[in-house]
Amino acid sequence: MFKHATVVLLSFSLMACANLSTQNLFSHYSAANADSHLALEQGLYSKAVDALPDAPAGDILDGMERGRISFVAQQYPTSFGAFQRADMAVKEQQRQATIQVSEGLNQAGALLTNDNMITYEPADYELGFLHLYLALNYLEQKKLEGALIEVRRANQVQEAARKQREAQLKSAEKEVQKKGISNNVGAVLARYPDAGKKLGQVQNGYLFYLSGVLYEADGNLNDAYIDYKRAFAVAPNNTFIANTVLRVATALNMTNDLPTLQARYGKYEKPVQGNGRVVIFDEQGVVQALDNWRLPLWLPDSRGDGAIYNLALPYYSNKPVKRFTPLKLDNQPVNGGQVTSVNDMAKNSLNEALPAIVVRQSLRVLAKNEVRKTASSKGNDVGNILANIFNTLTEQPDTRSWQSLPANVDIYHKDLSAGAHNLSWNGQQLNVDVKANRTTMVWVSRQGNQISWWSTLLGGI
Repeated sequence: MFKHATVVLLSFSLMACANLSTQNLFSHYSAANADSHLALEQGLYSKAVDALPDAPAGDILDGMERGRISFVAQQYPTSFGAFQRADMAVKEQQRQATIQVSEGLNQAGALLTNDNMITYEPADYELGFLHLYLALNYLEQKKLEGALIEVRRANQVQEAARKQREAQLKSAEKEVQKKGISNNVGAVLARYPDAGKKLGQVQNGYLFYLSGVLYEADGNLNDAYIDYKRAFAVAPNNTFIANTVLRVATALNMTNDLPTLQARYGKYEKPVQGNGRVVIFDEQGVVQALDNWRLPLWLPDSRGDGAIYNLALPYYSNKPVKRFTPLKLDNQPVNGGQVTSVNDMAKNSLNEALPAIVVRQSLRVLAKNEVRKTASSKGNDVGNILANIFNTLTEQPDTRSWQSLPANVDIYHKDLSAGAHNLSWNGQQLNVDVKANRTTMVWVSRQGNQISWWSTLLGGI
């Protein structure tokens, strides 16, 4: 009995790593973060901050969650500090060119438990949002140069993450060939619930358009035009982006682009002299949290003993996206155009990662079954039962993702006379100051019946 119990203890010894916690071993992130996510959806910002899990999923994800929720709660110094800590953790993670010993232990622990033991690496789109919110923090502090630095860094960090992800996918493919489990992977993927149409949204139109606004405010119209066009490629049906691209193409006399733009949208008409421009970024709702999907598998052995293994995979269920009533600018409805669906970006990121996740799941089933067979050898039914219980309890999906991001983002712009204007929603009001030949940027975030917002005056137009 002692001899076979040692096998189970050996399994636990493999998990003696930095990521070992009750949450990682017997539960998953979405379950631990459920109270905070629900509070944010209801617009209870302070409650959402207080409800963040005590056992964080690491400095990166914890910093991003705390930074975003604190930002909408208007706790700006707290938000800025949390995002800076997350940024430093990302730098350290990307600086490490080789897998260290601690991560080797994490991988070993994951082989016999679940993917939550592996160090969390943010998705490409999440890294883009990290720098976007750092930029917004700088703008709230009225520091344009700091914001410009962050939007420049966003592309660099996402590119590094893309290369790292490609290397991981290639490694997973080699492991499939080595272990001969390609059929297992295909069988699992065939039964996996479709999370919706894959839109291929790997580019962040929100980030591109914000970057264009900042470059233009800094007087760099050429770089602004490049990012406006990138935003237009992501959201080609957004008339506000199209109008912006047409306006800047006209100012720069882009002879290659103007005929096509003018044929569809007409010639750009300059605003009345002395007007200013208001640009509104309207974040709405909260991105979906990953759910838990399980596929039961029965693996027998030569003695007739066996076990049911649950392949626990993260997935996005089909849930309706809440749409909000329009904002009102000077009592006129603000009917913006969507520039980014964060839900679609999150689903696309999961679809890209899914084959590698299934490979690890398949390898884990084989490893756990070997432990169970050893524990149940020589008729040891107790060892078999203990191994089955351990395998069932520890198979948890990796639902770690940045769950406080908005569900989608709309943009809107309008030229207005210089002076004070009023933005309102749900009985709340924000004064918007417009200056002649200047841009006033308004940031808005709405969850439940609550709104968080501010405006800042940028450079010339």
